[in-house]
Amino acid sequence: MREIALADLPGLVGQEIGVSDWIEVTQDRVNLFADATGDHQWIHVDVDRATKEIGGPIAHGYLTLSLIPYLSSGLMRITGVTRGINYGSDKVRFTNMVRVGKKVRMRQKLIGCEPKAGGVQIKNECTIEIEGESRPACVAETISILYGA
Repeated sequence: MREIALADLPGLVGQEIGVSDWIEVTQDRVNLFADATGDHQWIHVDVDRATKEIGGPIAHGYLTLSLIPYLSSGLMRITGVTRGINYGSDKVRFTNMVRVGKKVRMRQKLIGCEPKAGGVQIKNECTIEIEGESRPACVAETISILYGA
């Protein structure tokens, strides 16, 4: 895991922060997400029908997006931070389906860093890749505000 001081973040703008480990998107994860969100569309949860009609179930796009905090957790530790908040997202695109059983990982690049609301606002470009496929599942710009001591 990369470690950097909060004050040194501006020097990383434009650089890749890192690439996460691969994780498998399981049917159990998809079903739990469906239960949590109430989105039980058959393409996600009806394995038999999805297999017959579209070649197998696919993960929800928002499930893929929701993996960003988990996938980024092992990439970088920022020292000097007392708290951080999720400020939102800018561009979010679902560019490819994630079939159940596939593995995904995230490539993260710091694309912005500026003072904001008594802290530092950072923007990351998060690209969620699918093992064995050239087109990513999701590309999103996430925004956080970090506060230091």
